[in-house]
Amino acid sequence: MSGTSLDAVDMAVLDTDGESIFAFGPAGERKLSPPTRALVEAATADARSWPWDAPAPASFAPAARAVAEEHLRAARSFLAEHGLASGDLDLAGFHGQTVWHEPPGRTRPEGRTVQLGDAALLARGLGLPVAYDFRSADVAAGGQGAPLAPVYHDAIRRYSGLEAPVAVLNLGGVGNITLCGRDGTLTAFDTGPANGMIDLWVQARTDRRCDEDGALARAGRVDGAVLAAYLDHPYFASRGAKSLDRYDFSMAPVAHLSLEDGAATLTAFAAHAVALGVEACPERPAQIVACGGGRHNPALLAAIRERAGVPVTTAEDQGWRGDSIEAEAFAYLAARTARGLPISFPGTTGVATAMTGGRIVEP
Repeated sequence: MSGTSLDAVDMAVLDTDGESIFAFGPAGERKLSPPTRALVEAATADARSWPWDAPAPASFAPAARAVAEEHLRAARSFLAEHGLASGDLDLAGFHGQTVWHEPPGRTRPEGRTVQLGDAALLARGLGLPVAYDFRSADVAAGGQGAPLAPVYHDAIRRYSGLEAPVAVLNLGGVGNITLCGRDGTLTAFDTGPANGMIDLWVQARTDRRCDEDGALARAGRVDGAVLAAYLDHPYFASRGAKSLDRYDFSMAPVAHLSLEDGAATLTAFAAHAVALGVEACPERPAQIVACGGGRHNPALLAAIRERAGVPVTTAEDQGWRGDSIEAEAFAYLAARTARGLPISFPGTTGVATAMTGGRIVEP
């Protein structure tokens, strides 16, 4: 799994039948190489100006190959490090690199989501079947195509013995929340920007990729007018399944702020968005379990705890591997794909009925 932060390839081994989790194998990451990151950034820039009736931008193909090669190198080194061989595994799950996500809407009911990668190259290189393309079928059926991790969030909740209602909050480039209801129903949606806007802000003004330890946000002051303008976006008034692209909110409102004040304001925005998400849940969770890279930002986590109105724990508090949840989720979804089990649901993506998804390519 490689997220929109373009930080690393995350890997995890999971012993599962796509329903229960039996055991956790090793997990780890390999940082993305600068050349691959540059190719993906170029493809992402082209995707943002890609007309609906035009062929895919020429930058997509080299980026897709680079992403697959990067994942292959990462997987080979990971397996060697842990004394494993491809033959020890049944299947690999490959999410691909998201460069554009535009869910169905009133003006464009068909939607468009793009995860770049070459699953066939990865399958040949590993000598394993590879499950991939997890989002397209859902979007084609009118779903949001995201979030897809909720069914795994519920599986790891059950494995851990956590009593519902529990919310699992993933703080990636975009935040998403999964409510595991008392009656077993899953409700999920993107809460709003999480790390994405903060990262873009810091990257545009420094030589760093993120606000490390939330230091900039803690040194700044929140601009109340800018925050209120962000929260007035119609996205927050809509209910039900909904999803975002990392670039759906403009950076223009914070452009006049200092580095520190911009970081503080965008951090407050992410936290307020989570609080609004909690309010939108059909039942109030007893606790929130935070995972994803954003849980490493103490300023963001403190702001969420201040605003959410329910206890906030971290993945590690539950004995989970917080940096590996997404990789574990796509291993789990790969197993569900192989068994023909649904991976998206009316309460998670807004699709009309529970849907299978993903495709499998043989080596």
